[in-house]
Amino acid sequence: MERHEEARMHRRVDRADLAAVGEVRGAVRELLRYRWKEEPAQVAELLLSELVTNALVHTDDGAVVAVSVAPRRLRVEVRDFVPGMDPEPHVPPADDGTHGRGLILVESLADSWGISPRSLGKVVWFELDGERP
Repeated sequence: MERHEEARMHRRVDRADLAAVGEVRGAVRELLRYRWKEEPAQVAELLLSELVTNALVHTDDGAVVAVSVAPRRLRVEVRDFVPGMDPEPHVPPADDGTHGRGLILVESLADSWGISPRSLGKVVWFELDGERP
């Protein structure tokens, strides 16, 4: 019987460092490379990018990204340090370019997601099922 251990990644992303979004995305790609099928791994990268970008654009203190992956489950958490400001998915006006769609994507593509308040800030998280076809 083959045994699969859970793998983890933890990164601090500095405020306004939008280049870090690509770096974190690449790190998740490497983490998932031999652990998950390609399609759910690509969804994970997309949703992670959305949450990290939101944290960096809408806060001034950076974020902490935590990823844990098991054979059948991936969990991504993006923590910011701004109290309140609970994000909600909303459909932006059609002429708003590409802004405002991140949480709509998370809500649509994640198997589960949510927002967990912390004493300072919050964690926006999502989970994907590794058994996707």
